[in-house]
Amino acid sequence: MRGTVPGLTNPVALVDRLPAVYQDEEFVRRFVGAFDEVLAPVLLTLDRLECYVDPRLAPPDFLSWVGEWVGIELDDAWGLAQSREIVAGAASLHRRRGTRPGIEDAVRLALGLGLSDDAGARGDVEVVDSGGTRWSASPGTALPGTPELSLTVRVRVPDPAAVDIRRLDRAVSAVKPAHVPHTVVVEACTEEEPC
Repeated sequence: MRGTVPGLTNPVALVDRLPAVYQDEEFVRRFVGAFDEVLAPVLLTLDRLECYVDPRLAPPDFLSWVGEWVGIELDDAWGLAQSREIVAGAASLHRRRGTRPGIEDAVRLALGLGLSDDAGARGDVEVVDSGGTRWSASPGTALPGTPELSLTVRVRVPDPAAVDIRRLDRAVSAVKPAHVPHTVVVEACTEEEPC
């Protein structure tokens, strides 16, 4: 949390900004000096304001606030690095929301797969949808895929028991098209299909 910092001084003391006639008064110097102590953390924060709104640099207690700005609700189970990565990639996630690559990226981020500073996390995400698009000069052309809408998110990880299915299901629900039913499948990696 933000607050006073012991020993922090104001780089430009307020008493030095007073007219000379007030600078000679001891009471005024002490009175204005109290404001220096209170305002020093505020001025320090304002000097470094860009660090508070950058998800890669924001203090941990500000990260959820920055996440709210970009429409991301952070999960308590995510670590700090994973939370920073998700908030930093929010614009890209929102731009591709509802698309197959967008769903894959959201699931990867939610599971912590492929983060730059977490080389130990391994896994694969595959999104299969039933839909397709069609265009034809003649009406009644057959729709590619199956006529029933469906979305299957298949996740292959070394330890499927470590994946919280309900949390993963909520992550998929947040990024898929609302009218499309979905299924989440978590499988162990195999020799035929490695992670």
